[in-house]
Amino acid sequence: MRRAGTVTDDASVGHSGDSDVGLSKTWWVLGPGDEPFLTQTLQVHFVELMPGGSNHGHGHQNEATFYILEGAGYEIHDGKRYDWEKDDFVIVHTDSVHRHFNASKTDRALALVIKAKATWMMLGLIQQGRSKPFEDGDSFEPPRDWSALWTPGATNKRKVVKKGETKWENTPDGFVRIISSPDRSDIRATSVDIYEQEIASMSARHWHMADEVVYVLSGSGESVHWDVEAEIDERYQARIAKEPTRWKFGAGDLVYVPQNTVHQHVNTGREPLRVLVAQNRLFKLLGYDSVVYLDRGRDSEREVMARSSAPSR
Repeated sequence: MRRAGTVTDDASVGHSGDSDVGLSKTWWVLGPGDEPFLTQTLQVHFVELMPGGSNHGHGHQNEATFYILEGAGYEIHDGKRYDWEKDDFVIVHTDSVHRHFNASKTDRALALVIKAKATWMMLGLIQQGRSKPFEDGDSFEPPRDWSALWTPGATNKRKVVKKGETKWENTPDGFVRIISSPDRSDIRATSVDIYEQEIASMSARHWHMADEVVYVLSGSGESVHWDVEAEIDERYQARIAKEPTRWKFGAGDLVYVPQNTVHQHVNTGREPLRVLVAQNRLFKLLGYDSVVYLDRGRDSEREVMARSSAPSR
């Protein structure tokens, strides 16, 4: 659990000088360096832009995905502008020099940043930083366009996903709105899959190999986790713990579900529970792309139909 307001890294080292004082703020809540093997796949941090503020331009090889929690603003990626507002999903593509701007002079902008940066670093793709004169330029050829290495057609894909461009669906896990997935081939997200989920009662009790982060947008509840161990004899087999651990949460909290864990989210409040769920897509590419539903969620068909016919929030 990471309670609302938790700061595991205030960015004073890695992002020191990332903006002028009072214009933007960055802080981490989850990452591979927090505890040994807590997560080696996902990083989560916040970016706050003060009214009229921005950070300094910087670049890195890894992709970064932003969910806009508050405000409106825009990005500059490699000289091109991308506008965003609350509830948009924004993608900073790989090998990009980018900068974030708050378009409002009176209200702050706040973004939840979820990225699979550790995957790039594991592969040795570690270049990042801010613009500065290239050292020893006489020993190198003139600059080339880095995009020659990208998958053909990548630059034609969308970088901002509006909430109205997605739809709510009734799934085995309940009522969800898929934002980024391998099936969304029209958007330029390659590493993080994310969906919004609304839980009236409880989600399905389910099992998948990928670990995940769950950010609580509103409501309160309990995340129930059953550990899974391997029994290796003539075959690989899974042994699921009989007794779970239980983790209470509220709005603004971040729940971490470890790899290979059976889990279920329960709404304990009086209002619908709304969460953002994100995973590193690498697990699917490695062959772990199935979800096993041990018990279905208890949100009734009537509740789902009532919500789906209600005006879009």
